[in-house]
Amino acid sequence: MLAAHMDAVEASLVQTSRIPANAGHTLHRGTPREAFIKQFLESHLSANVAIGTGEVIDAASSPRGPRNQFDIVIYKNSYPKLDFGGGVSGFLIESVVATIEVKSLLDQAAINQSVSAARNAKLLTPNINTSFSSGWIPPRVLNFVVAYDGPAQMSTAHGWIINAHSTLNIAFPTWTPQTKINTPGTALDGVFLLQRGFVKLDNAPLSLNSGPTPLPGTHVVCDSQTGNLLMLFLALQEACNNVQGAWLNPLPYVQAVQFQNVRVI
Repeated sequence: MLAAHMDAVEASLVQTSRIPANAGHTLHRGTPREAFIKQFLESHLSANVAIGTGEVIDAASSPRGPRNQFDIVIYKNSYPKLDFGGGVSGFLIESVVATIEVKSLLDQAAINQSVSAARNAKLLTPNINTSFSSGWIPPRVLNFVVAYDGPAQMSTAHGWIINAHSTLNIAFPTWTPQTKINTPGTALDGVFLLQRGFVKLDNAPLSLNSGPTPLPGTHVVCDSQTGNLLMLFLALQEACNNVQGAWLNPLPYVQAVQFQNVRVI
């Protein structure tokens, strides 16, 4: 039932994406397609997370500093956020579970931009206090791409990811079977091309590379007309489906602030 539902939604997203295809400006084609993915997430993910748009900051971020804007930010709604107006927010890295970039067309330029943005997000430092946890908690923020059109084979997209890492001098993560689910990615965690396939970093409990002797490699590459939205949904649900007694450590956020006339009486 779950697979059939997700495949129906995936087909619906592709069909609905054709509505803005006749718009003359690329923004007018891309923005509705972002909204379609956002609506899907809002109606399917658990209520302990919320969906927004904007940039991600940590305690070291400075005003007007260069930052990436993410089409979709999935964040824990128990944390605060900064309202910049116009539906754009600033999200504390401590609250962010995952980001998603939505692409009308997946090509090398789109991968380069997304790999760079994902790398920047993963370099941010969370500051939290933790008392307990249960379930799998991603070791770093997860970064995904969802695209409506692109190459015929996902091996092409995998090659673009390799090219981007080489161009930007970003190493791929390394792990052993015992350490892989606690080893963060260094940039993108997955690229999903609707009704074509996906490339997914293989360092989460949900893996298609299972069995007594998993194959060596860092990515799972799949060419399929179905199951792609299902895999994205399960990857996000897996990252959200945990229990963590954690709260923001505010001290790093005030260390650089100059308070005037402070007295202890």
